[in-house]
Amino acid sequence: MFAHAIGFDDAPFAHGWRGDVPVIGTVYARTTLHGVVSGRVRRDGRNSTAELTRLVGVSPDHLQLILLQGIALAGFNVVDIHALHAQTGRPVLVVARRDPDLPRIREALLTRVPGGQRKWALIEAAGPMEPCGPVFVQRAGLTHPQAQEALRTFTVTGNVPEPLRAAHLIAGGVTRGHSAGQRA
Repeated sequence: MFAHAIGFDDAPFAHGWRGDVPVIGTVYARTTLHGVVSGRVRRDGRNSTAELTRLVGVSPDHLQLILLQGIALAGFNVVDIHALHAQTGRPVLVVARRDPDLPRIREALLTRVPGGQRKWALIEAAGPMEPCGPVFVQRAGLTHPQAQEALRTFTVTGNVPEPLRAAHLIAGGVTRGHSAGQRA
């Protein structure tokens, strides 16, 4: 069903960093890399949805799916997955290796992050993380069986779809000068 996807991940950043953080998107046709896009989002900011929408807009028109490595970029810059789906016309699939500790995330957002209440509302609106094979997912614009099929189509090595694995490696390589030692 899905043959063309873009996967996004943010670059590593220092704990005390308060500026913009690079975001890498990798465009795939099944398991073949066809392009790379890059942008920036504010650490703990609120521009991730707009920036991802912009990056999808400069990508090939035949994209069928947006993959995210977690629902937030650059710390707690939470993506509104339903708005991203509506603005791009593409389904959005959030992938996580493990079920997140939502009580801990909620506590951090509500006590330490500017705009935390709004960000927590976006996480709640995305719905609970669901097991989907060896990973957990959140979805906007696609069914659970479609999410399973997308994971089968784009996963080659390990449990993470190739567009996310490559975005993670590229982001680390560009920022650190190498991607060795990173878990992809």
